[in-house]
Amino acid sequence: MSELAEGKLLASKTTSEAEKQDKRRFQIELEFIQCLANPWYLNDLAQKEYFEDQTFLNYLEYLKYWKRPEYAKCIIYPHALHFLDLLQNHKFRECLKDYDVASEIHSNQYYHWLKWRHFDEGNVGEGSRPNELRDNVENVNGIPFNENPGGGMLNGQGTR
Repeated sequence: MSELAEGKLLASKTTSEAEKQDKRRFQIELEFIQCLANPWYLNDLAQKEYFEDQTFLNYLEYLKYWKRPEYAKCIIYPHALHFLDLLQNHKFRECLKDYDVASEIHSNQYYHWLKWRHFDEGNVGEGSRPNELRDNVENVNGIPFNENPGGGMLNGQGTR
């Protein structure tokens, strides 16, 4: 085999290995991003003080490229991207240490999925409260937190 052929073979193997590594990194990062949609996972990360590690915070900042459309289309749980943004905020990360906050976020996330997946402006079912649900989701997803008319949400100081 000539040196040129050997060089091409080596280059194709190197490219193939690099492609495999890129694909694996893509899969790992996608799985991690999807985990960010789980308030209990976020609570666990907060309690284990991952959010105190600047290297981890830098990694979260790096992962914001997943918000670009060519990557975001791969994400099944869009709340993950919103939580990725919220995790850039120190106050939100601190609030996540509280089990009650994670529970509240989880409840509001559940009711958001339950009601808004099938919500039709012209056909609001008996007992559904689209305005209140929208307010709850905005309060859970926004910083600073605002009080919910139905009670239970955090106030602007991050306390109950």
